[in-house]
Amino acid sequence: MKLYIAQATCSLAVQAVFNELGLTPELVHFDVFGKTTSDQSDFAAVNDLLYVPALQLDGETEPLTETITIASYLADQHPESGLIPKHGTIERARMDQLLTFVATEIAQKHIPLMRKLMTPEGIAFHSNKLLNAYGKLDARLADGRAYLTGEQFTVADAYVWATMWHERSGVNLDHLTHLKAYIERIETRASVRKALQDEAEIVAAHKEAIAA
Repeated sequence: MKLYIAQATCSLAVQAVFNELGLTPELVHFDVFGKTTSDQSDFAAVNDLLYVPALQLDGETEPLTETITIASYLADQHPESGLIPKHGTIERARMDQLLTFVATEIAQKHIPLMRKLMTPEGIAFHSNKLLNAYGKLDARLADGRAYLTGEQFTVADAYVWATMWHERSGVNLDHLTHLKAYIERIETRASVRKALQDEAEIVAAHKEAIAA
């Protein structure tokens, strides 16, 4: 398997899921600004929309894209991991609901703020949306649970962690103490530390290759 990633993006969520499962895909870094890849391939031929993550599966000509899709697919292949509930259950429906919430109310709300594309009114609107969304997660964690759905780390936790872009977006979350403690717990996981290390190494190697 070959996983296309980009620095400090939601592809970190998929890396963390791979690591939780003990799987080691080949990583390829895509430079979203220079449009180059660490293996010198044409990323547009993989995903013509030019965003990550993208997963090239062995024996499949068409890659999987979208963080939710890839993370859920991987977890479904290993139900013993507990990373996602079984299809057809109310627990799975609520997990899909939570993943969609993170995608639409958090990940997508960050992007125009980070890219400085907003009017003052737009900045206020998107910032308030993010504060509300993160506030809902903070409230969910207020009962002392370790992770969003209880004591089990899931694909939703990986996704939330990978989209904590509030500092880049200019949104202050210091008052959300349950959320802060939750992210700190996630960052102690070996799968998460490995995702960050692997990303840093391939990004550094890619930059060196470009400069050479």
